[in-house]
Amino acid sequence: MADNPMLKFVGLGQSYPEKRAADDRADDFLEISRSFLVQKAEEQASRCSQCGVPYCATHCPLHNHIPDWLRLTAEGRLREAYELSNLTSTMPEICGRICPQDRLCEGNCVIEFSGHGAVTIGSVEKFITDTAWKEGWVEPLVPGAPTGQSIGVIGAGPAGLTTAEYLRAAGHDVHVYDRHDRAGGLLTYGIPGFKLEKDVVMRRVQRLKDGGIVFHENFEVGRDASLEELRQRHDAILIATGVYKPRDIKAPGVGAAGVVKALDYLTASNKAGFGDAVPEHEDGTLLATGKNVVVIGGGDTAMDCVRTAIRQGAKSVKCLYRRDRDNMPGSQREVANAEEEGVEFVWLTAPIAFEGTSQVTGVKVTKMRLGQPDASGRRAPEPDPGSEHTLEADLVIKALGYDPEDLPRLFGSDDLSVTRWGTLRVDHKTMMTSMDGVFAAGDIVRGASLVVWAIRDGRDVTEHMHRYLRAKAKAAAGERVAA
Repeated sequence: MADNPMLKFVGLGQSYPEKRAADDRADDFLEISRSFLVQKAEEQASRCSQCGVPYCATHCPLHNHIPDWLRLTAEGRLREAYELSNLTSTMPEICGRICPQDRLCEGNCVIEFSGHGAVTIGSVEKFITDTAWKEGWVEPLVPGAPTGQSIGVIGAGPAGLTTAEYLRAAGHDVHVYDRHDRAGGLLTYGIPGFKLEKDVVMRRVQRLKDGGIVFHENFEVGRDASLEELRQRHDAILIATGVYKPRDIKAPGVGAAGVVKALDYLTASNKAGFGDAVPEHEDGTLLATGKNVVVIGGGDTAMDCVRTAIRQGAKSVKCLYRRDRDNMPGSQREVANAEEEGVEFVWLTAPIAFEGTSQVTGVKVTKMRLGQPDASGRRAPEPDPGSEHTLEADLVIKALGYDPEDLPRLFGSDDLSVTRWGTLRVDHKTMMTSMDGVFAAGDIVRGASLVVWAIRDGRDVTEHMHRYLRAKAKAAAGERVAA
């Protein structure tokens, strides 16, 4: 131990005076580190050209005032930069961590177009908000003057939490109902902790709880109360459940042990990160340690799975995708990160069967080739005859994306109209569903999408709900006068 300079630095095994000296050195180190981070943030922010047409802001779903808070950061005015960032986003430090900036703001940076590399907008956004939390600049949620009206929000993901925050600030009583034991939705259980630290999510949730929002966790609509019963309790309802039904593969052997769903795998990993007992880790069914892992899919969820498997100590990790790299829907930055960490990408390859009897032992695959464009404009993959072969696998993770659940059946509400894709049908002028006073936002309306779009939808639906509630209160007041 004594030969380890880092252990010496933090003072382990030292006398009290020595430890005090080590503590002082640690404080100096942290201050130097913070100064370095401030310097790097200011350097990156100063690279912003303050162009006349801020493509970064227009390509941000929230239309964040990016050039303005970059300028403030470059000038060292971090608190003002945070406050400006916070005006348009309820979760700037979360977006800074997990937004695919390479496809949004940074991908449309004028400096990126000039070939000099984009300003690292996401890193600056994360830094200024983390600094705000550390310095106490993040203000508590203060409810407005009580309106006497109550709102029920079904789903504690980014859309639901955003709406809950804004409606509580407007003075409404807000109750959030969620099926999980912790709020946050996929922020909590679907995104790995190495990308989004869970204490970052939980402090946001705690701020909402401290502001008087009531959370009903482990609550399933349809089991603990029907949608109609919730309508009787509240003046308006928001459905923001997200989409949780995993897409499946139709292939022989898909039901074999060891062929698992991505969300089950990621949820188990995140629960373990919270310190929860996870039986599927204890018996190894959802743990990659020492195994040959094959992940099927090419989106962000697939990237989360392969990178989690690497961190769990998998023997090997392969990612199968039926198209090529250029046609992959996931973030290219995530692909590059995964490759650096040791993930092998097997492009133009699709599973046709899963081998093994009591336990999966391999994935039989075929090579693919890109044919003519399909209805979406993407070149459709076609099997390459005679290219079949088997990849060894002890754990296969299906990461093919998510579809909506059958909410009318789950909620016991046949009057709840859905589209042919299973998403909730809404009037896009009001964001109201086919049921009066029941609104919907986020992935359950638009289909599986980005967290930043869910925040945007939660922000937008707030205005429609607030307008509806004011009209309802006015009508009720008129009825009382008439009586």
